[in-house]
Formats: sequence, structure tokens, C-alpha cells
Amino acid sequence: MKKQITTLLLLFAVCLTINGQVTDKEKVLRAQVADTLQGWKTGGDLILNLAQTSLTNWASGGENSVAVNGLVNIFANYKKDKTAWDNTLNIGYGLLRQGEETGFKKTDDKFDFLSKYGRKVTESLYYAALINFRTQLTEGKNYTTNPHTKISNRFAPAYLTIAVGMDYKPNSYFSAFVAPVTGKMTFVTDADLSAAGAFGVTPGEKSKSEFGGYIRVIYSKNDFTSEFMKNIGFTTKIDLFSNYLDKPQNIDVNWETLLTMKVNKYISMSLNTNLIYDDDINIAKDTDNDGLIDENGPRVQFKEIFGVGFSYKF
Repeated sequence: MKKQITTLLLLFAVCLTINGQVTDKEKVLRAQVADTLQGWKTGGDLILNLAQTSLTNWASGGENSVAVNGLVNIFANYKKDKTAWDNTLNIGYGLLRQGEETGFKKTDDKFDFLSKYGRKVTESLYYAALINFRTQLTEGKNYTTNPHTKISNRFAPAYLTIAVGMDYKPNSYFSAFVAPVTGKMTFVTDADLSAAGAFGVTPGEKSKSEFGGYIRVIYSKNDFTSEFMKNIGFTTKIDLFSNYLDKPQNIDVNWETLLTMKVNKYISMSLNTNLIYDDDINIAKDTDNDGLIDENGPRVQFKEIFGVGFSYKF
């Protein structure tokens, strides 16, 4: 530790002796490095987690089970001169079969596309516009009821957010987008759910429009320099929306976090969490466990998925 401190002090002393002016050769070199960072940058990762339990004459009890969960994250970002254009697509899906059940239950289902275009104002600040579309891929059911009841479907709900504001990007892994002018639309295209007024739409209507303010903060880093953190990837993002026209104090929250830990080139562990609060989404609850729904209202939703499996970065 003393050797490291001494080394740092020596480096600091050397830096103090260097003249603050940049030579012409250094300017050319910096320009060449900047050029390599401009243009399109694409990539992503694929995570597939599997879990299986098989029991035969097992005295302590339990049930056979099979579970599979997949995540696909893709990005295509463009940067040149004063222009920055970021595009991401996140898809997740999971299934579970337990015990003597013949079919699979859905444990995860998301489709999230985001595109953000910005024009540089200062070194870290951009004028920016954002469009975000979120939905799910298949029908969702409440498995606590018998028979199972449908509670969601493809494009029911679907959310479209269009926002204009300022984006603060001090580095490549942090962004804080603030939009005082934001339109949000909720779609419920399923006839049954629309008739029930699900997800805040007027019963019988298939969409709902809101106007308000929006904040999106994201931190995503996969190139930690610390020896302890070098095989870890961490992404967390939070979306906040306030409807100016109806109960602006009730802020919609969507907070997602993904932590990945690589064991080797193709094997990794992942922890994915998602916290949601939307004042327009009513969640049914049986508070006294008598099999009957006796409360219905907005609640904090939380999902956590942990898995070990195949991972591939491209």
C-alpha cells in the first residue's frame, strides 16, 4: 500500500512539472483518437438462464420444475461532431413449469425500445428528443385464480413516450435526461381488458393520453478497471413521469437494474430487478386469504430474476 501511495505521489509531482500547453503533435494525436470514437458503435449481449429440479421419492418433499429465462440487449449509437443518437432494444422472456402442471407459466415478458437524439450545446449538455415504446409479447395471466384470468396481453398495455428536453452526459456511461414537455400514451388493444378499463383507460376506450414532465437517468458500465470489478457489468435506469393534468404529485416510477458477473467467456450470473409504480394500474389483492378479492388499487410492483447460464457479448 505504501509503495502504491509513493508511486501516486511521484506521478503527481511529474504532472506538476509538465507545461500546461499542448504541442502540435499532441493536438494531432488527440484529433486522431477523437475520430476513432466518432460514427456508429453497435453491440449487445445475450443471456440465457436455465434451471431444473427433478425429485424421485424425496422424503423432505418438493416439486419437479423447469425454468428458462432469456435477455437480449442491443444498442446502436452514433456520435459525430455535435450529434449524438442513442438507440437501445431490450427484450426479456421467461417460462416456468412446476409439479404436475402440463403447461408453462410466464415469469418475464418485456419489449422496450428507446431512441434519443441530441445536439451538443456544451461539452456535457445536449438539446435532446426521446421516443420510448414499451409493451409485452404474449398474454399474461393471474395464476392465483382458478381458472386463471387474463390480466394483460400484447399491446395491452403498451406505452409510448415522446419527450423534448436537455440531456446531461458528462461521460460515456452516465446520462440524465430532463424533459419538461412530454406526451405519454397508454394503449390497451385487447377488447376484454379495454372494456374493464384496465391500465387507466376509460372503459371501452383503447388508449389514454397524458401530458407532463419526464426524467430518465441511466448509469451503465461494463469496463471497470478495478481487479475486483473487472468481470462485472452494471446497468441501472430510472424513469419518472408526472402528469400535469391529473394528480401531478403521483409520480409514475419505472426502475430497472441489471447486474452481470462473468464466470468465464460464456458462463455468467445475472441479477435483474424491476420496480414499478403507476397510479393508473390497479392491483387486485386478497388481504385475508379467503380466496376473494377485497382490495383493488395502485401498488408498488417488484420483480427479481436471478440466474446462472450462458452469456454472449457481441
